[in-house]
Amino acid sequence: MAHERIAAQSMLHHIAIPLALAWLALPSPAAAQTYTAGADLLFFGDNTEFANPFRAGDTTLGVSGQIFLDVSLTDMVTVRGGVFGLGRFGAHEFLEHAEPAIALEVARGPSRFVFGSLRTVTTRPDVAGPDEETLHRLLPPIQHETLTFTRGQEMGLQWIVTAHRLDHDAWINWQRLNTSEHRERFDAGYRASLALGGAVRLHGQWHTVHEGGQRFGNGAVRDSQAVALGLGWSGRRGGSRITLDSHAVLTEDVPDREMVATEVGLGTFSRAAVERGPWRSHLIVWRGRDVLKEEGDANYLSRLQDATRFRGVRDYAELGLTRHFRPAPELHMFAAFRLHRTESHYEYSYRIVGRVRLRHRL
Repeated sequence: MAHERIAAQSMLHHIAIPLALAWLALPSPAAAQTYTAGADLLFFGDNTEFANPFRAGDTTLGVSGQIFLDVSLTDMVTVRGGVFGLGRFGAHEFLEHAEPAIALEVARGPSRFVFGSLRTVTTRPDVAGPDEETLHRLLPPIQHETLTFTRGQEMGLQWIVTAHRLDHDAWINWQRLNTSEHRERFDAGYRASLALGGAVRLHGQWHTVHEGGQRFGNGAVRDSQAVALGLGWSGRRGGSRITLDSHAVLTEDVPDREMVATEVGLGTFSRAAVERGPWRSHLIVWRGRDVLKEEGDANYLSRLQDATRFRGVRDYAELGLTRHFRPAPELHMFAAFRLHRTESHYEYSYRIVGRVRLRHRL
């Protein structure tokens, strides 16, 4: 552990010092260039009182974020350099994960291309809910909510479009290189929402996790993917904003390509949410059969904690209440409480999240 800590510190010193010197050596800004220092911090506290056959309870407290400098070369092109860190309270070494944050971003109108450190948390900042906290806003059966807190930054390629009619996010995140010790690993996905007219939108998601590589034969080649397609409606009634959405979810899990054992599953995810002022309540109902998805929430999947398969129809439901707080312009916070029904098990969980976003034009 000490050797790993020393190696990490040495890596940061070798990266941070030249980076700082490079910034100091920059010439006077050209007329079209602007410099912005900033920090994006995420404070999280999540507790799940689970004791069911699918998912164990856990408590996660910590903070993650970036400290960076943005250099806008033009109105369209921005280069970001900085440091990303992740630490959990109570860990033997507080800084569990630290690495450079660097990205090239090219924007034009509602479209943005990112090369490097990806933009992952795109939840609406005004009223957020725990069911909307997944990376890239994927559905919880497709990607576990707490990966937002524990994964760290994602790095790869990303294309984001944010417009009234179309909202989409396409990305590839390279998690691990292919070496003689382990297989390469990456995940890729696409999430889109298209306005069909009125208050109705078409939602689509696709996500895959691949573990493999051709250079070294050091383990199984695995693929796990999911596709979701559904409709959503949103409107205002009596001072409240009501949102309804329902999705069909199809999964395909291949734990080992050489074994030729493909597991195909199907589920339905339905959600209703009501927002009024700083409050948001939501209800989720899920039914699935043979659904297996790498990185998915175990409460939705057909796999027990001992890794054996659950045969039959899986039922899951949750009811949640979220309160949003805005104690400062740069800070968004929410507190959430949820009741969960996993088959015949009734449990509860609660979560507190705070997002700090600081910007200073130099």
